[in-house]
Amino acid sequence: MKLLIADDEMRIRELIKKYATYEGYEVDEAEDGMRAVEMCRRKDYDLIILDVMMPELDGFSACREIRKFSKTPVLMLSARGEEYDRIHGFEAGVDDYVIKPFSPRELMMRVAAILKRAGRGNAGQEEILTFDGGLVINFSARQVTVDGQLVELSPKEYEILFYMVRNRGIALSREKLLTEIWGHDFFGDDRTLDTHIKLLRRSLGPYASRITTLRGVGYRFEKD
Repeated sequence: MKLLIADDEMRIRELIKKYATYEGYEVDEAEDGMRAVEMCRRKDYDLIILDVMMPELDGFSACREIRKFSKTPVLMLSARGEEYDRIHGFEAGVDDYVIKPFSPRELMMRVAAILKRAGRGNAGQEEILTFDGGLVINFSARQVTVDGQLVELSPKEYEILFYMVRNRGIALSREKLLTEIWGHDFFGDDRTLDTHIKLLRRSLGPYASRITTLRGVGYRFEKD
């Protein structure tokens, strides 16, 4: 497994590399966002760790550039944890968000969890579902269209939508969704899920009402 660590602080890169190498990962380093994007164009990585505050190109912008040509999972590091920053990151295509200072062990567990989930799909299963005549979900092609327009979702948004649609009509607790999408070793809180649901609804536009909030419980994707 190949990781790219992009952070302008050498001590942070060395710390992460030490633990990642111990876990058996092959690690490359980049000291700024521009360099990270260039390296991603030349080499395929299994996961990219980006710091938010970097010279040349910040982490959010670097992630957006990478998303133009790659769906490689991205884990963002940030010294701040405000909701705006998390939403900004998820909109840019980030898969997970870790606040500095962090535990290297926890970071590696998050990396393992993301990689474990990244390859999940429905290969070989041709299935296309249409709701309300305009929301089309193609599982095998991993595509979602709204009124004929292809919408780009983040990797986690795809996973949430596909899981909820396959379990439509069923009340899904926040705990259940976090476990199924992020894994048993997820260390975050409910706000991570709620932020993704908010962004997913925005992407679904007029069909956002398909996802019903169950107060005190979780969410449900409504049946026809």
